[in-house]
Amino acid sequence: MKPVLREALVVEGRYDKNTVSQVVDALILETRGFGVFSDPELVGLLRTLARARGLVILTDSDAAGFLIRGRLRGSLAGENVKHAYIPDIPGKERRKSAPSKEGKLGVEGVSGEVILDALRRAGASFEHESVPVNRGTITKAHLYALGLTGTTGSEAKRAALKKKLGLPQRLTTNALLEVLNALMDLETLEALTRDGPPE
Repeated sequence: MKPVLREALVVEGRYDKNTVSQVVDALILETRGFGVFSDPELVGLLRTLARARGLVILTDSDAAGFLIRGRLRGSLAGENVKHAYIPDIPGKERRKSAPSKEGKLGVEGVSGEVILDALRRAGASFEHESVPVNRGTITKAHLYALGLTGTTGSEAKRAALKKKLGLPQRLTTNALLEVLNALMDLETLEALTRDGPPE
């Protein structure tokens, strides 16, 4: 039996929707790729759903996915929105004859386990499961103190941390901060950064 997602879920297109619907029982809406940019009614619907039940955005980890996510982040600022990220996984979708421009699998190409893990790590809530708590204890000052921002080598340290956590390398520092606060507390982050780069 598929887990039931309490929040509404936003994906880029119909192939993503088809894949995700095989993994979770949820209200799934499509942005129709960049179609969301010229559809104020769709953005209005997403805003209404975010207020009423919460919204999880799950886009590909390529440039287009991050552009769509960024647009939605700006349009839905202040609403109950969570961001689920799939890791950078090289490959191509079965229905395509060649890999994408960036050579990464999109939402439609990853396994159900990867999708569920991404949703849980974003703090999505499922019926019959306890609601995840957003710890919210990590600040930009902590990232600086840990050498993850504003210092020599901070970009490499962030890249190593993203790799260790299975997050897309394209993730901005602000988005990384959101994800870290959904996943862990400061003590856990300190331990992760002390452990050094992933093997």
